[in-house]
Amino acid sequence: MLVKNIEQKIKINKAVSIAAILFAVIIVIAGFVMAYKMVEDSRKSLYVIDNGVPILVKQTDELLNRPVEYKSQIELFHRLFFTLAPDDQYIKENVQKSLYLIDDSGKKEYTNLKEKGFYNQIISGNSIVTVRSDSIKLDLPNKKFIYYGTQSINRKTSLIMRKLITEGNFEDMIRSPNNPHGVLLTNWRILDNTELFNKTKNY
Repeated sequence: MLVKNIEQKIKINKAVSIAAILFAVIIVIAGFVMAYKMVEDSRKSLYVIDNGVPILVKQTDELLNRPVEYKSQIELFHRLFFTLAPDDQYIKENVQKSLYLIDDSGKKEYTNLKEKGFYNQIISGNSIVTVRSDSIKLDLPNKKFIYYGTQSINRKTSLIMRKLITEGNFEDMIRSPNNPHGVLLTNWRILDNTELFNKTKNY
């Protein structure tokens, strides 16, 4: 009986010891995990000085915002490329800014429109061209996009509305002052630029 009692106590002590060790290990691991999360959170907390007043802001994961930046880059390119005024210098400056955001396909389309006399018609007709983005469809796995918008050509005697659908690809690149989103559009082409209506102005 005495031997059995001793063996039973030894087993109980062993079980209690193992349980205590496992509990201690779990506590240590949980402590490390919590400490790591606290360090990560503290790294994402930044203070921005606004007129001498420190403001706490949170740093977000760049990859979470990347689709938003892709759409913003696509919208920015189309706005710069298709926002035109009857001023040759203004047209050149806008197109030049847009060409920093795209590969040679943008330059080819600019040359094509220039050879067709599109820009000369804008200047001679005293026209103002604007573009409105309706939607942008992204195919993230294949890095492709389709842009849907409308183009407005406001002339002295008429208002022309055109459908504007384009497609292309996009690539990540180094950010720069001329390309703050760090996105390069590639293989860009116009799919549809048909006229929706031509409204004559009454004076």
